[in-house]
Amino acid sequence: MKDLLTPPVIWFLVGVVLLLLELALPGLIIFFFGLGAWIVALCLVLFDINLTWQLLIFVISSLAGLVLLRKFLKDKFFKEDDSNKASLEEEFIGKTAIADTNLEPGVSGKVNFKGTQWPAISNETIEKGEKVRIVERDSITLIVKKIK
Repeated sequence: MKDLLTPPVIWFLVGVVLLLLELALPGLIIFFFGLGAWIVALCLVLFDINLTWQLLIFVISSLAGLVLLRKFLKDKFFKEDDSNKASLEEEFIGKTAIADTNLEPGVSGKVNFKGTQWPAISNETIEKGEKVRIVERDSITLIVKKIK
């Protein structure tokens, strides 16, 4: 077992842990430190370097990757697609729902839309059971108006 915990293996495992942490705490920052750990592991396989150089390679490669590649990768893989956003808005805006609770101006209530209960707010008083039109969406809250 002691033979398995060599410095390259330790750096590789540190990289795996950091990459798994990136999945739990997305932000595309910890990812580069995981890559930095893997770069150190590769350097240790190729060269015999002391701990000071290992730490230096880790910090420089992690920060260089973070500074040079983060924006590019974030734009490439995590860019919000405007067409998806527009189609999501079309899914709600202008559609009809039914008030599940009484809605008072400025007070959150609930509406039923497509068989699902959604938080909703309105500028007007709406009675439970009335049909409403969805005019806007703010995150998961639907802004509704009474159908006249």
